[in-house]
Amino acid sequence: MAAPPRKRDNPWTRSKAGVIGGLIFLLLTVACLGTLRWTLKRVDIQSPDAALLPPTWLMSLPDDWADGDRWGTAEARAENREVWGYRAAAVERAGPGLGASGGESGGEDVTDAAGDAQRIRAHAPTFWLGTDKLGRDVWVRCLAGGGVSIGVGLAAATISVVIGTAYGALAGYIGGRTDSLMMRIVDILYGLPYVLLVVLLAVAGDSLVDRFAGAKAERALVARNAFVVGAAYERATAEWRDSAGSALTLEGSREVLARVGDEKALRPAVASLQSTEEGAKELDGLILALSGGDAERRQTYEDAATAAVKDGVLPSPALDESTRSTLRVLILLVAIGGVSWLTMARVIRGQVLSLKQQPYMEAARALGISVPRQFARHMLPNLLAPIIVYATLTVPQAILQESFLSFLGIGIQPPLPSWGNLAAEGLAELNTVRSRWWLLVFPCALLGTTLLALNFMGEGLREAFDPKRTRS
Repeated sequence: MAAPPRKRDNPWTRSKAGVIGGLIFLLLTVACLGTLRWTLKRVDIQSPDAALLPPTWLMSLPDDWADGDRWGTAEARAENREVWGYRAAAVERAGPGLGASGGESGGEDVTDAAGDAQRIRAHAPTFWLGTDKLGRDVWVRCLAGGGVSIGVGLAAATISVVIGTAYGALAGYIGGRTDSLMMRIVDILYGLPYVLLVVLLAVAGDSLVDRFAGAKAERALVARNAFVVGAAYERATAEWRDSAGSALTLEGSREVLARVGDEKALRPAVASLQSTEEGAKELDGLILALSGGDAERRQTYEDAATAAVKDGVLPSPALDESTRSTLRVLILLVAIGGVSWLTMARVIRGQVLSLKQQPYMEAARALGISVPRQFARHMLPNLLAPIIVYATLTVPQAILQESFLSFLGIGIQPPLPSWGNLAAEGLAELNTVRSRWWLLVFPCALLGTTLLALNFMGEGLREAFDPKRTRS
């Protein structure tokens, strides 16, 4: 009697939990990263009248909620803040033709009750996850925060994989004392508190951003003062110029006066002069003297410098918020990815030690194939399985670290959202009088779902790439 045909084993479906986890993570990634360009534009749109509204599907709105006579007054606001705020958000969305029924009007409605109720209903907002204390849509902020958290996690995991793979492969291939020394370094780093290292790197990164911002402001001030000196000198009379020159006591001030007209040389001279308190005072006196002692004339030069900053002729003294946020995100990536490669290095090192003893590697060495080619053609394809598996398990760790740091106020800073700082904002709204639970529950639920999905997906990939795990 013939044996029944053996069921073919598909390694990608060995773990149903892994398949489900992968699909959930893919859905969350597409939803968060795919809408990031749209959500980042809307993430900080505020509507103070609609602050702290619960999810729309949990609200019990009366049939006449759009009636201005009933729900557009200060008394209605005191009676039911949620209905009043929901109507205020609808009025705001309906456009300026309806006026506004908000805090600035003292709670009094300024719409026409007869014809506007229908228009208000047509513009009824839908807050799927409620609003925060500034009236911002929590749904939009959760999507944007998810895009930031997942993006940081994927990028940090990529950095970790690259460093760990390169370090482990180098140690394993060279071997000997070099291998022992490199692995002892890994052991030492393992003994240090992981979270503390990340926190220290993040704090050090913030200080670097502040120093960068300070240096930018200093350069902008030098350029502005050089512009003002040049403008004042150009319009000064010969008498004012002689008066200004005779009043100078510092050599740096005379150099500034001598460099007027040569912008390349003027800025370094101004920077050198204003680096001391005495020099800064003399520079101020020089500008006033070149203005003929007239403070109003001097102010016109200052106004011209301000206009030049707005037009982009002179550098802005302030570091714009988008640049500051970008620098902080990059520093966070380096901080998380730079300390989470240790396990990857150990795993890859062990695989390389095993692979380099294989007959095909001995044959490659005997044929004189270069080391980079040996690694690219023979080792790397055999290392892909553990790299993919451990990379998948590194992503949730990186996302959790970013969320933890943002929760503490060290990582991603508002107004840029992440699941961590959204949870921190939600925690502040939990109290015994009135709990706005949706501000904490939804970011934490999305974070927890993502971490579980990634861990299940990692286990599924581990089973898929493990030849010893087969299903009968």
